[in-house]
Formats: sequence, structure tokens, C-alpha cells
Amino acid sequence: MSSENQNSRSKILKTTCQLLEAGDGNKVRMSDIAKASGISRQAVYLHFPSRSELLIAAARYIDETENIDLRLAKSRNSERGVDRLEAFIEAWANYIPSVYGVAKALMVMKEHDVEAKAAWDDRMRALRHGCQAAVNGLAKDRMLQSGMTKKEAVDLLMVVISIRNWEELTKEYGWSQKRYMSFIQRIARKAITEPSP
Repeated sequence: MSSENQNSRSKILKTTCQLLEAGDGNKVRMSDIAKASGISRQAVYLHFPSRSELLIAAARYIDETENIDLRLAKSRNSERGVDRLEAFIEAWANYIPSVYGVAKALMVMKEHDVEAKAAWDDRMRALRHGCQAAVNGLAKDRMLQSGMTKKEAVDLLMVVISIRNWEELTKEYGWSQKRYMSFIQRIARKAITEPSP
């Protein structure tokens, strides 16, 4: 891909994220994105043949610009399951503010917009993959809560670290990011790990 094409692609993705963040849950159309980015609608479609592909790419674009791989390095390199769990939650909790605007828009839109739902589901699969890796580490260390399946642990972890919970505690009730992260780590550890003897 030429640098001009790469620049156009990045501009389209950045504009899409900005429009999603600024919106009130209304459908962001390809024509809106083309107009706001100053790129022809045809050029937008050349880069992204469907709106679904564009919304998915926009959500993933945040991962690139916020260097999600670097944020997750500590978790991925942890040798103990408990350390991996805590590092994963720390990385995710500190990442939520970066994706919150786009995530909130997709959460609202997905109820009536199949393309937004596809983008939301794509990101939730990625999050679930991270939760699965953390749970696998606990299971390997025989630290998973007795009587709990790995799937149940992943399900529960997904709920505990959900964006909606972060939103409620930090936006509605005024918790600091540090306090939120500390409590969520503790709740997750108690909910899915075997208590220490």
C-alpha cells in the first residue's frame, strides 16, 4: 500500500472514530465519514468495501494507535497465572478510557445496527481471547476456583471487567481510575481463583 493510500486509510479511520465519539448513538454513514474526512465517498469504499468492515477497522485502529500489544506485554510474559490475571486487568482497565467513546457509540448502535454489532462483537471476541489466556494461566497453576469451569471463569471475568461496569463506577459514581482498577482486580481474583490456604 502506497504512503498516500496509507495516509487516506488512516484519515478515514481517525475520522470514523471521531464521528463515533461525537455522536449520540445515531448511525454514522459512509457519506458522513467521506464528508468529514475530505475524501470522496468512492475512495472510502475503495479502502473499506462495506460499512461493517470500516467500523471493525476503526475499532482495531485504536488498538494500533494505543499500542495494545505493548500494554499487554506484562500480562503475556507473566509466568504465574495470578500475575497474568492482574496484569491483564490492569492493561484493560487503563485501556478503557482510550476506547470508551467509540465503545459507547457501538454499544448504543448495536441494538439497531447490524454493522455496529459486527464491530462490537469483533472487539468482544478479542477481549474474550485475553480473558481466556488469563484463565488458562490460572488453570495451569491449579488456581481456578473449585467447581468452576474455564468457560464459567471467562464468562464471569468478562462481566466483571465490562465497559459498562467501568462506566458506572468511574463516570456515574466518581471512582478514580486507580481505585476502580484495584477493586476490580480484587473482585476478579476472589471470584475466579482458589483462596490461598
